Amino acid sequence: MKTFLSTFFLAFAFVLSAFSADPAYENAMKTQLAAMETIQTLEESQAVTNGFLRIAEAKPEEWLPLYYAAYLQATAAFRFDVNKDQYFDQADELITKADKIAPNNSEITAIKGYVLMGKISVDPSSRGQSLSPQAMQLFGKAINLDRENPRALMLMSQMEQGMAQFFGSGPEKACGLARNSIALYSKEEAEVSEDYILPTWGKDLAEKVAGVCK
Repeated sequence: MKTFLSTFFLAFAFVLSAFSADPAYENAMKTQLAAMETIQTLEESQAVTNGFLRIAEAKPEEWLPLYYAAYLQATAAFRFDVNKDQYFDQADELITKADKIAPNNSEITAIKGYVLMGKISVDPSSRGQSLSPQAMQLFGKAINLDRENPRALMLMSQMEQGMAQFFGSGPEKACGLARNSIALYSKEEAEVSEDYILPTWGKDLAEKVAGVCK
């Protein structure tokens, strides 16, 4: 009887595992991630964002679609001529929803800081003093949540670089963080496969910060 029950529960667990993998979800995510790499215009950015939001509606238990939608809205604000506060607010709303699905997630926490950094960039003189400590705290938390997360270190390096420029100090701390993040990116690249849908972005930004010290 024990053998039968053990076999039954193992089979049941296998079925649940197979179902949770959800090839349709993974394929949809890979399609959007591929499209994300080709974005050249605001319209294309919004189309990919909407694709991630449709996946989020279909899979409300998954945090990654909301994460990427938030990332794209924030990146669009940095990259294109838009109402930047509106886009950063939308990104903040999306990443807050992702945080409720997966609290204390290093990637989500780092993007929260990324959004705050964007809000600071809109009006550094009036927002820097109040928001910069919050962004630094979020990047520090993201690093502590996952010491292997290169994006947390990279974003911290960008923040340090901006602060060094503002206060007229040297870039050494920013460059050190950037170099450490590049090492983590290289380690991450060795683990990435064609089925990988977790975040991998940001190495070029780390290299840009590190390049200041050459």
